[in-house]
Parts: sequence; C-alpha cells; structure tokens
Amino acid sequence: MTKIDDKTRLRHMLDAAREASLFIQGKTRESLNTERMLALSLVRLLEIIGEAASRVSQEKQAQVPEIPWRQIIGMRNRLTHAYFDISLDFVWQTVTEDLVPLMTELERILSEE
Repeated sequence: MTKIDDKTRLRHMLDAAREASLFIQGKTRESLNTERMLALSLVRLLEIIGEAASRVSQEKQAQVPEIPWRQIIGMRNRLTHAYFDISLDFVWQTVTEDLVPLMTELERILSEE
C-alpha cells in the first residue's frame, strides 16, 4: 500500500472544498431540504475534507495553525458517527462560511510547497 504524503492530503481537502463550493452555486439553504442528492453530496465532501485532514501529519498541522484541524476532524467524526442526527443548517453554514477561508489557506500552503 502506498503512503500518501501531506501535500496529497491537502490537495484532497482543497479539491473536495472546491467541489462543495461548486455544488452550492445558485442554491439556498432550503435546497438542502428539497434536493436530497445535494445534501448527501455536501455531507460526503465534508467527510472527505475531515478524513484527509485527520491524515495530515501532526508536524504539518503544527506548521499551519491557521487551519482549524480539530474542528474539521471533529466535524468529520460527527457526520460519520452521528449520521442520524446531522443538522443541515450546520452543513449549509459550514459550506457557505467556512470553506472559502479554508480553500484560501490550502491554496497558500500548496503554492509554497
């Protein structure tokens, strides 16, 4: 099995965040209630971001304190293990408010490597 490096994990995070941002273009919070595939897609992309974040080395995480690693990983755990109790309001808030600054930071990090 091939070991995936931190740069690849960061790229996975960025790709998933970009895709989620693309999916919500022209959508509203209410779209999550009426478009089940959209809601499930966003949840899955947030899970991917969190899973990739959890696999970034502790050393790299320490080098980039601007990224809220614990919160991202915690959200992934919540989405995965409490799948029956997911707040679509929280999903929408995360995708609309938190992903742009995350993408900006990830782009900065990746451009420096």
